[in-house]
Amino acid sequence: MNNNIFHDIPKELPDEITETLVKEKNIRIERIVSKGHMSDEGYWYDQAKNEWVILLKGKAKLEFENETLELEAGDYLNIPANKKHRVSWTDPTTESIWLAIFY
Repeated sequence: MNNNIFHDIPKELPDEITETLVKEKNIRIERIVSKGHMSDEGYWYDQAKNEWVILLKGKAKLEFENETLELEAGDYLNIPANKKHRVSWTDPTTESIWLAIFY
Protein backbone atom coordinates (compact mmCIF):
# COMPACT_ATOMS: atom_id res chain seq x y z
CA MET A 1 0.00 0.00 0.00
CA ASN A 2 1.44 3.36 -1.04
CA ASN A 3 0.04 6.49 0.65
CA ASN A 4 1.00 10.09 -0.11
CA ILE A 5 0.22 13.09 2.11
CA PHE A 6 -0.25 15.32 -0.97
CA HIS A 7 -2.67 13.04 -2.85
CA ASP A 8 -6.46 12.66 -2.75
CA ILE A 9 -7.21 16.33 -2.10
CA PRO A 10 -10.44 17.53 -3.74
CA LYS A 11 -10.19 20.51 -6.11
CA GLU A 12 -12.93 22.31 -4.16
CA LEU A 13 -12.60 22.64 -0.38
CA PRO A 14 -15.81 24.15 1.01
CA ASP A 15 -14.81 22.73 4.42
CA GLU A 16 -11.45 22.04 5.99
CA ILE A 17 -10.49 18.36 5.81
CA THR A 18 -9.23 16.53 8.89
CA GLU A 19 -8.15 12.92 8.40
CA THR A 20 -6.87 10.62 11.11
CA LEU A 21 -3.91 8.70 9.67
CA VAL A 22 -2.89 6.82 12.83
CA LYS A 23 -4.65 6.42 16.15
CA GLU A 24 -3.26 4.45 19.06
CA LYS A 25 -3.61 4.68 22.84
CA ASN A 26 -1.16 7.57 23.35
CA ILE A 27 -0.83 9.11 19.88
CA ARG A 28 -3.00 10.42 17.05
CA ILE A 29 -1.63 11.64 13.72
CA GLU A 30 -3.81 13.78 11.46
CA ARG A 31 -3.58 15.33 8.02
CA ILE A 32 -5.40 18.66 7.90
CA VAL A 33 -6.06 20.46 4.62
CA SER A 34 -7.13 24.12 4.70
CA LYS A 35 -7.71 26.63 1.92
CA GLY A 36 -8.78 29.97 3.32
CA HIS A 37 -10.20 28.24 6.41
CA MET A 38 -9.68 29.53 9.92
CA SER A 39 -11.00 29.00 13.43
CA ASP A 40 -14.43 30.45 14.12
CA GLU A 41 -14.34 33.98 15.53
CA GLY A 42 -13.72 33.80 19.28
CA TYR A 43 -13.00 30.04 19.22
CA TRP A 44 -9.79 28.85 20.90
CA TYR A 45 -8.42 25.31 20.91
CA ASP A 46 -7.66 24.23 24.48
CA GLN A 47 -6.57 20.63 24.04
CA ALA A 48 -5.85 18.05 26.71
CA LYS A 49 -2.92 16.62 24.70
CA ASN A 50 0.33 18.11 23.42
CA GLU A 51 0.34 18.82 19.68
CA TRP A 52 3.38 18.82 17.40
CA VAL A 53 2.42 20.32 14.05
CA ILE A 54 4.24 21.01 10.78
CA LEU A 55 2.95 22.98 7.82
CA LEU A 56 4.01 20.91 4.81
CA LYS A 57 2.55 23.19 2.12
CA GLY A 58 0.98 26.65 2.03
CA LYS A 59 0.95 29.54 4.47
CA ALA A 60 -0.95 30.13 7.70
CA LYS A 61 -1.14 32.19 10.86
CA LEU A 62 -1.48 30.64 14.30
CA GLU A 63 -2.64 32.94 17.05
CA PHE A 64 -1.87 32.46 20.72
CA GLU A 65 -3.09 34.65 23.56
CA ASN A 66 -0.08 36.99 23.34
CA GLU A 67 1.41 36.42 19.87
CA THR A 68 0.71 35.48 16.28
CA LEU A 69 3.05 33.24 14.31
CA GLU A 70 3.23 33.40 10.52
CA LEU A 71 3.99 29.94 9.14
CA GLU A 72 5.19 28.81 5.74
CA ALA A 73 5.97 25.36 4.36
CA GLY A 74 8.46 23.57 6.60
CA ASP A 75 7.70 25.49 9.79
CA TYR A 76 6.80 23.38 12.81
CA LEU A 77 6.13 23.85 16.49
CA ASN A 78 5.13 22.04 19.63
CA ILE A 79 1.97 23.29 21.33
CA PRO A 80 1.79 22.18 24.97
CA ALA A 81 -1.46 20.76 26.29
CA ASN A 82 -3.95 23.45 27.36
CA LYS A 83 -2.11 26.27 25.54
CA LYS A 84 -4.93 28.20 23.92
CA HIS A 85 -4.48 28.79 20.20
CA ARG A 86 -6.43 29.31 17.01
CA VAL A 87 -5.85 29.39 13.27
CA SER A 88 -6.39 33.04 12.33
CA TRP A 89 -5.63 32.70 8.58
CA THR A 90 -4.74 30.20 5.87
CA ASP A 91 -3.83 31.06 2.29
CA PRO A 92 -7.03 31.22 0.20
CA THR A 93 -5.16 30.67 -3.09
CA THR A 94 -3.59 27.27 -2.35
CA GLU A 95 -4.00 24.35 0.01
CA SER A 96 -2.29 24.49 3.37
CA ILE A 97 -1.41 20.93 4.32
CA TRP A 98 -0.67 20.24 7.97
CA LEU A 99 0.60 17.16 9.75
CA ALA A 100 -0.48 17.19 13.39
CA ILE A 101 0.70 14.73 16.01
CA PHE A 102 -1.22 14.64 19.28
CA TYR A 103 0.54 12.89 22.16
